[in-house]
Amino acid sequence: MRSWSSPDVPSLAELGLGVGPVVRVHDTATRDLRPSDPAETARLYVCGITPYDATHMGHAATYLAFDLLQRAWRDHGLDVDYTQNVTDVDDPLLERALATGVDWMDLAAREIELFREDMTALRIIPPANYVGAVETIDLVVGLIDRLDQAGSVYRVDEDLYFDVHADAGFGAVSGLTEEQMLRIFPERGGDPDRPGKKHPLDCLLWQAERPGEPSWETRLGKGRPGWHVECAAIALEHLGTDFDVQGGGSDLVFPHHEMSASEATVATHEPFAQSYVHAGMVGFEGEKMSKSKGNLVLVSKLRAAGHDPMAIRLALLAHHYRSDWEWFGEEITAAEKRLAVWRAAVSRTVAPSGPDLVTVIRTAMTNDLDAPSALDAIDAWAADDSAADPQAGRTVRTAIDTLLGVKL
Repeated sequence: MRSWSSPDVPSLAELGLGVGPVVRVHDTATRDLRPSDPAETARLYVCGITPYDATHMGHAATYLAFDLLQRAWRDHGLDVDYTQNVTDVDDPLLERALATGVDWMDLAAREIELFREDMTALRIIPPANYVGAVETIDLVVGLIDRLDQAGSVYRVDEDLYFDVHADAGFGAVSGLTEEQMLRIFPERGGDPDRPGKKHPLDCLLWQAERPGEPSWETRLGKGRPGWHVECAAIALEHLGTDFDVQGGGSDLVFPHHEMSASEATVATHEPFAQSYVHAGMVGFEGEKMSKSKGNLVLVSKLRAAGHDPMAIRLALLAHHYRSDWEWFGEEITAAEKRLAVWRAAVSRTVAPSGPDLVTVIRTAMTNDLDAPSALDAIDAWAADDSAADPQAGRTVRTAIDTLLGVKL
């Protein structure tokens, strides 16, 4: 599947400012900050959209978080191998297509293209491998075969399920108790009450053909993949085992990332990822942001209303990526004001020291992607009317572009 165009990311090293520190990010599995410092190439997998709706601010906040991680890695001198999936066949997509009378493939294609446009406008670094579920049926079937050989697959009617307790470490990613898992599982696509399952938490690997739904003819029978095995198969194919970061929104910790990790571990006998990094949820004026409530704040609508994409990006950067927060109308107003102040500040003939500010921004961004602290430091620099460095404007402009992705 085609990705989107990549923004130009300037190099601070080319300005004689060396490379940034080792990146530390919060690992959900260990509940602690962990250094992420591979030898040459950082490997990143981020779970992508199910394309039944447009990009809202929660989506944008998640993909921005992992854009910041890529920028911090690159500033440290690393290459990045980034893979993202698109769940372009799944129940929510099929349900929306049926409800709106649109062919599910047309709906998916339309929303994927809008997502590409939004990511391009926000200057999000694209994945090298942008992979749809529909194009990975053979990969999924191969992984299910490996799980079957490991004795962790069983049949319920014509569907195939994964025995989650075949993984001795099941539960390590989320740290949840079984009671907590059972409460969350049905809220996030699970079917704990299905008759015939060995355990309520066992998850679907392969769904046999249903009347009126898309399916593919395979050696497993005619059907389509389960959600968790899709991501496990794509990640293993493009990144291998024990890759650096598995990322996504915090709503994916359980069951999605827990299940994907267990499936991959049972199949390969190797760790799935070194760290599990999750972005917080974005609400709207005290409520969950959702289509049913009609309160989605869409990136495309903000752009259509004339808001500068860099102001949208700044509005997101004002919140730490791991925090849960609420979108209010003044978010974009404050971001546009900040953007104007910064653009004026970097245009000054002489300004306070640029390299000193670069050090502060780098320190913030390599300390669990602390964008709000970086923004505060830039605000203080912009407000300082002392004049010492004739190159400061260029230096700071480059640093803001390189590390925060904001084009001034």
